[in-house]
Amino acid sequence: MIVIPAIERGNFERVAQLAHARVNCSYALGIHPVFVPGASENDLHALRAAVSEAMQDERFVAIGEIGLDFFVPMLTTPAMRRKQEFFYSEQLKLARDFGLPVLLHVRRSQDQILKYLRRIAVPGGIGHAFNGSFQQAETFIGMGFKLGFGGAMTFTRALQIRRLATELPLGALVLETDAPDISPAWLRRERNTPDQLPRIGAVLAGLRDMSAAEVARATCANAIAAMPRLNAVLSPNA
Repeated sequence: MIVIPAIERGNFERVAQLAHARVNCSYALGIHPVFVPGASENDLHALRAAVSEAMQDERFVAIGEIGLDFFVPMLTTPAMRRKQEFFYSEQLKLARDFGLPVLLHVRRSQDQILKYLRRIAVPGGIGHAFNGSFQQAETFIGMGFKLGFGGAMTFTRALQIRRLATELPLGALVLETDAPDISPAWLRRERNTPDQLPRIGAVLAGLRDMSAAEVARATCANAIAAMPRLNAVLSPNA
């Protein structure tokens, strides 16, 4: 099962279409922090309207991808940080109002992400491509979040990420590809694709001294726990 997150108002309809074109796809709606510079408050109004309508769609599972990015230079100016935080907080409120989980972009912004989660309670979700500290990871987990691991985990030099993937509770982990970005080690500098997920899962299994089947079962259950609306897509009658 693949969850396709939106990134801006212009692709809300497209991700829904993609999800309905494949039996193994679902989607999320949100405004990604990298696209906040070109976004307006009208886009937030459009997002609320789109979410309201999508609540009738069993393939709609979350608000995302939303969050904060304090790595990309153009996003780190004081004005742009404020705009990012405004869009992030408004989308958290949207998730709270509709009772939806959130798919979080957390790039050099773990503490700020957590600050807003303490203020605006949402029903959990996933911290995408997690690369924080153990203390930050435990805080996310304590707030009902799962943490995503993907291509970065496959690099032997990614010591902190691999340690997190090895030592955090298995019940807190989900697998992701982030295609076409964050390619695994065997596709370095090449385009990433979702079909790499089984091999990425096998890396996690090796790190934890488990079978790939055990990791697949556990991370699938964790994804459903993070996004309960997936149950409708996975059911035989969906």
